[in-house]
Amino acid sequence: MNRVSFIIDGFNLYHSLKAAQKKHKIASTRWLDLYSLCSAHLHHFGKDAKLHEVYYISALATHLEASKPDVTKRHKDYISCLEDTGVIAEMNRFKRKDIRCKRCNRSFFKYEEKETDVLIATKLLELLYTDKCDTAVLVTGDTDMTPAVRTGLKLFPEKKILFAFPFGTKTRELTKLAPGSFTLGKATYGKHQFPDPFILSDGTTVGKPPKW
Repeated sequence: MNRVSFIIDGFNLYHSLKAAQKKHKIASTRWLDLYSLCSAHLHHFGKDAKLHEVYYISALATHLEASKPDVTKRHKDYISCLEDTGVIAEMNRFKRKDIRCKRCNRSFFKYEEKETDVLIATKLLELLYTDKCDTAVLVTGDTDMTPAVRTGLKLFPEKKILFAFPFGTKTRELTKLAPGSFTLGKATYGKHQFPDPFILSDGTTVGKPPKW
């Protein structure tokens, strides 16, 4: 049996979903059933492939609540749907970063997602080290994953590490690093949407946010 685990870069995927919805006129993308999506791509790994675990790595944008009061609730509702289907969600944070403009000497700040790349990298190595999978699939097109993948391939040559590139994120560097990687086509997003509303196992009804 080939135990396949997926590690999903939530924000990398989110921007791909928005692009597919806006630029390619796909009616719904963001109400995405990740467990179903991953299950549908097991054919890439052979007849003995079995979906073992799906990890969703992201962060709650609490700093946006002043201008978008429902932004965190929408994300939490979506996470509750993911977890109800068996996805393991691990959340990070945004951190305020103070910046001074060298041209005008004015100070301002912005918020940056922190530690997500590190969490994805360490989760990959954790799964390999603890023998939790035979194949690890990173759902991201972020080249910051390159060192972790190289290390994983070096330390665990008997394991396979591949990328499932979200639509619009495929890179030559990562494709060369992990031959056999594949792209999630934009039409795939529309095929794997949660029902609206989604009924949790405890009977709670969760509706899809408008424009999702």
